[in-house]
Amino acid sequence: MFEKKMEFSKSYVVMVIVFFINFFHGGFCFTTFVFGDSLVDAGNNDYIFTLSKADSPPYGIDFKPSGGQPTGRFTNGRTISDIIGEYLGAKSFPPPFLAPISTQSDTIIYKGINYASGASGILDETGLLFLGRISLREQVKNFEESRNAMVKVKGENETMEVLKNSIFSLTVGSNDIINYIQPSIPFLQTNKPSPSDYLDHMISNLTVHLKRLHALGARKFVVVGVGPLGCIPFVRAIHFVTNEKCLEEVNQLIETYNFRLNGAVDQLNLEFGLSTMFIYANSYAVFTKIIVNYRQYGFVNAKQPCCVGYFPPFICYKDQNQSSSSFLCEDRSKYVFWDAYHPTEAANIIIAKELLDGDETITSPINIRQLYAYRL
Repeated sequence: MFEKKMEFSKSYVVMVIVFFINFFHGGFCFTTFVFGDSLVDAGNNDYIFTLSKADSPPYGIDFKPSGGQPTGRFTNGRTISDIIGEYLGAKSFPPPFLAPISTQSDTIIYKGINYASGASGILDETGLLFLGRISLREQVKNFEESRNAMVKVKGENETMEVLKNSIFSLTVGSNDIINYIQPSIPFLQTNKPSPSDYLDHMISNLTVHLKRLHALGARKFVVVGVGPLGCIPFVRAIHFVTNEKCLEEVNQLIETYNFRLNGAVDQLNLEFGLSTMFIYANSYAVFTKIIVNYRQYGFVNAKQPCCVGYFPPFICYKDQNQSSSSFLCEDRSKYVFWDAYHPTEAANIIIAKELLDGDETITSPINIRQLYAYRL
């Protein structure tokens, strides 16, 4: 009975979305508030003391707005959220919250803000070994600070009007999983909960933060699942996977997490009704398809990173004389992975397009373009 009710609710939502797209689309700016980890960090970690930084070459080598200089993005070019914003008409990218420009109310209204932080996670303790990072809890608090600044200038009503039609994206959870599956450090070793309990703990904490954002005025959410971490170079290296295969036990754990996360998103839609829209973005399916069929997408390598060091944590860097790096591939567009953790811009473009216009197997109950057009 519950499943039938949920299916009916989803179908009804999609019909309503189509109505709004047909009659009200067009003429509004794209404002987005980005939360998450290094997959979408636009430079917040440049402003804190942390071991998780992307502030030196060759990071940003293909990022045209900076002339190829590092911006704090953990890739060679644009992130997925950057690319989606461009496709939806954004003329510039949301600045990092810690950048001075982010305090200006017009910036908040017309661009949004990026709160993401490398090494961060859903759980406060995630990323401890990297020292500084801005947990999801703190990111939400930072958004509240931005909101208060908007209210002082624009008032509560206009602020709510902006927020209810802005997109709030959360790309987080990968570091929580990595922390759980990586080998324990003896002097920091603690008793691990069971995998099931740990995943439930992640989802319950994420749900709390989503509801807090809703209470602050967010109405349009993109909740991104965790990708196939069993295939990233770092995880394969620390588990001594020498063949071309991914680490299946890690991917199975992530599949379980994503299944539960999708269910939590469905439940939130039922709880808040048509005044709010949560969509689940299945990055796992998109990225797995790229890895399995990488040659069809024009890649030549889907296992090794383009830029990487030779020992853990396999940091990508360029030496002081700027003539060489730890290792940098000749053609960055032919590699799926930029470094040991993150995709190249070329892979990000494919992922962004799929999430933007994908069917219900990729984003549900609607895709990101439809969410953008959905007027509340």
